[in-house]
Amino acid sequence: MPINSFDDYPMSFRPRIKDKSQPIYLQLVKQLREAIIVGSLKPGDKLPPQRELADYLDIHLSTVTRAYKICEEKGLICAKTGQGTFISSDVEASNILLYPETNNFAKLGTIIPPYNGNEKLVEFIKDIMNQPDIAKFLEYGSPNGTLTQRKNIAHWMETIGIAASEEQICFATGGQNALCAALFGLFKAGDRIGANSLSFPGLKAICKMFGVQLVPLPEVQGQLDCTHLEAFCRQENIKGLYFIPDQHNPTTYTMTTSERKCIGDIAKKLDLIILEDAINRMYSQSGRPSLYSFAPHNTIYIFSTSKFLSPGLRVAFLISPMKYYREISASLYNMNLLVSPLNLEIVNRIFTTELLGEIIEEKKAELVARAGIVSRCFTGKNIRGEKTCSFRWLMLPKNISGQDFEKTAQKSNVQVFAAERFVIGNAKPLNAVRLCVSAPQTRQELQKGLIAIKELLQDIRMKS
Repeated sequence: MPINSFDDYPMSFRPRIKDKSQPIYLQLVKQLREAIIVGSLKPGDKLPPQRELADYLDIHLSTVTRAYKICEEKGLICAKTGQGTFISSDVEASNILLYPETNNFAKLGTIIPPYNGNEKLVEFIKDIMNQPDIAKFLEYGSPNGTLTQRKNIAHWMETIGIAASEEQICFATGGQNALCAALFGLFKAGDRIGANSLSFPGLKAICKMFGVQLVPLPEVQGQLDCTHLEAFCRQENIKGLYFIPDQHNPTTYTMTTSERKCIGDIAKKLDLIILEDAINRMYSQSGRPSLYSFAPHNTIYIFSTSKFLSPGLRVAFLISPMKYYREISASLYNMNLLVSPLNLEIVNRIFTTELLGEIIEEKKAELVARAGIVSRCFTGKNIRGEKTCSFRWLMLPKNISGQDFEKTAQKSNVQVFAAERFVIGNAKPLNAVRLCVSAPQTRQELQKGLIAIKELLQDIRMKS
């Protein structure tokens, strides 16, 4: 019997042991998940301390600890040192950011790159397919591509300030799969990765799949708190760090050079693994050095061609320090995340021609043109994102959450994504939504969607 009486004691979670023939820790996991589904436990709710719950149920502390650990690995709860355990802020948000095809729907949610250049790519591919040596790329190829491909990519990387040898390069089927391979090869269940409090949902989904815990890093007014970063990493037993340093998804923020240097110095000092997602580097106007340049022996540099060349080719590069190369290469092979030899050769040949630069400049020009449409619809500090960024971060009135606005917009046939989709751990989501300005096929469609959003905001402000 429990020592203390809990009849009048406030507890947010009061599970019952219904069947002692079933493992108790699994019953606790199931009941906590059910409590979240029915709404009796909501994002941000604090759970009873483990020892208190064990006393209430009259069970061993280790049983509760095991249940909490499983729930944490599944992303249902998060623990914060010195504060307790909470229901994760994003527990009700979907990590799947692709909507089914719908007519008359303004798609401003999923990040889709500008469509410019597709016709030129088609003609280029047609020419490649008529060349006599292309047949060998229709066969099984080396998991690491050819030496020529690796040399070409290493040479091209130098043009954007990344000094790497061909021995450091791996290839993957897109940036998210590259990230998946890095996590699978270098981390295990229970490891902890620090990231911005609002981060890429694909990362969140992969971490949940592997049982790796994402921890929101200390921030001041939405920006990384470098002053306390080292102490935080030590205290929270952080093994790795994940960043999109250029045009961060979803907030559009680009790190300063001093922030990048701070991260690199701390990673070297604590021997942390940096996962640098350079998905938006080619659109950034900052020209600032990469995280990799400050900590090359600690950084996995992930560079996908999807956003600036073509998402259909599904080619990404990983630049890995030699001490991690074997694990990442084996991970790509064992998880069958290897890139198509034909697609890789198409990208390789594009990277050795002037076509690549032409396509990038066309896409940038389209983004700048669309930025003009955005500026005509929205002004001031409530809309964030540089002209060559393919998405915007829209701050909402205080009387509506991002999640509620997303639902309201959907009823008006406009797709946006709420801050709640991006939040990690017990971080508090902002009243904000992400808009992708490059997703609509035409500028007219973009303008129509933005006007609908503007009218929704006007209605909301009138009601406040």
